[in-house]
Amino acid sequence: MHTYPNVQLFINGTWRDAIAGETIPVIDPATEEVIGKIAHSRKADLDLALEAVEKGFKVWRDTSPLDRSKVMRSAADIMRSRVDHIAYMMTREQGKPLAQSKTEILGAADTIDWFAEEARRAYGQIIPARSSAVTQLAIKVPVGPIAAFTPWNFPINQVVRKLSAALATGCSIIVKAPEETPASPAELIRAFADAGVPAGVVNLVYGTPAEISEYLTASPVIRKISFTGSTPVGKHLAALAGRHMKRATMELGGHAPVMIFNDADLDKAIEVTAAAKFRNAGQVCVAPTRFLVQDGIADKFTEGFIRAAQALKIGNGLEDGVNMGPLANERRIPAMEDMLHDAVSNGAELKTGGKRIGNKGYFFEPTVITDVPTSAKIMNDEPFGPIAIVNRFSEYEHAIAEANRLPFGLASYAFTGSVRTAHLLGRNVEAGMLTINHNGLALPEVPFGGIKDSGYGTEGGSEAIEAYLETRFVSQMS
Repeated sequence: MHTYPNVQLFINGTWRDAIAGETIPVIDPATEEVIGKIAHSRKADLDLALEAVEKGFKVWRDTSPLDRSKVMRSAADIMRSRVDHIAYMMTREQGKPLAQSKTEILGAADTIDWFAEEARRAYGQIIPARSSAVTQLAIKVPVGPIAAFTPWNFPINQVVRKLSAALATGCSIIVKAPEETPASPAELIRAFADAGVPAGVVNLVYGTPAEISEYLTASPVIRKISFTGSTPVGKHLAALAGRHMKRATMELGGHAPVMIFNDADLDKAIEVTAAAKFRNAGQVCVAPTRFLVQDGIADKFTEGFIRAAQALKIGNGLEDGVNMGPLANERRIPAMEDMLHDAVSNGAELKTGGKRIGNKGYFFEPTVITDVPTSAKIMNDEPFGPIAIVNRFSEYEHAIAEANRLPFGLASYAFTGSVRTAHLLGRNVEAGMLTINHNGLALPEVPFGGIKDSGYGTEGGSEAIEAYLETRFVSQMS
């Protein structure tokens, strides 16, 4: 039988309580019950982690890429063997249905495998010299110890990209995982520890996010930070990293447009976007949110999308057949209510949903609103919940203008039967990612990242390891 644990810090190869003995409660969002507690680190604990990660780096950077790859592959296999156990923890602490938890865990194992192979392909360069007596080399070396800060919506997925890229390149790492969802990322760390990662190479802390991020970013031990979260916090950390001349990768908020043209496969568009919108109760940085539907099919699309939303089974993620669980924490309920009230006050029409479900657990109805003016708050701030905005457009240029109106540029979606339209979208849409006629985002082998206020850098594909490597030039005369 699965149980939910109390979660400790992992520092220098040892699971341990915080020095001061402080803890933070963990709440099940489906029941509002306290199901466990986590160790709350303070500066004394962070100093131990910094000492450990510095020592661990000296060991791991000198470990061959082949041996790093073997350890990582072992960790991936351990994750697969423990999928049921870890999925139970993730669903208890985060709320998503068990099937989605299992998909996240198995996807994480695939990500580890991908980066394990990339570890063996961090190629340098031989540069033709002007003299036959000179050899010119551009060599790739790990940048140094990493500090990674991750959110609660995908407790393992958001950690594994940063962790895998760091380990593949020979960097050590301190992970500040989310306090709301601590047990599942701790199991990811445990898999690497059990696979044989040397002490100090991987460290895990929890506590007060602002305190930890500012302390670690300012430390001379840390050479790069990677953050996934909101744009305001990301800008603050990027400025702090710049002040200390640290590299930074930022995967920040979005407000993904979905452009659906008259010549689209309507059934396919509804099926793909409804699944993507309400996955994880809409708490997904790349969730489709601003639906822009061309006049000729707008009514049919809206009717079909509403039916898809109403057909979802909402409930505790541990129950069979549940499609959507609760929102992850109590703060999300008033956030949804406030945005909807503001939208309706500005003239939007509520088509379905719009209310909290019951009074126990953080459940919220899948919601569809239409005819939402750009003056409404929800048209400018990411709702990060199960609310879909459906508006009309007449001409291609109108869809592009709205898609690019906001300062965000993370994910975008489009559905069209026209090759010409698809080609133009690839050139005109200002987003780090565009997927046309299907949902093709977030695979280990493809880039994942945003532009504009949605951040910089990528956490997928062959480019992902570059931020963890330095290029050094060596010129040698024989």
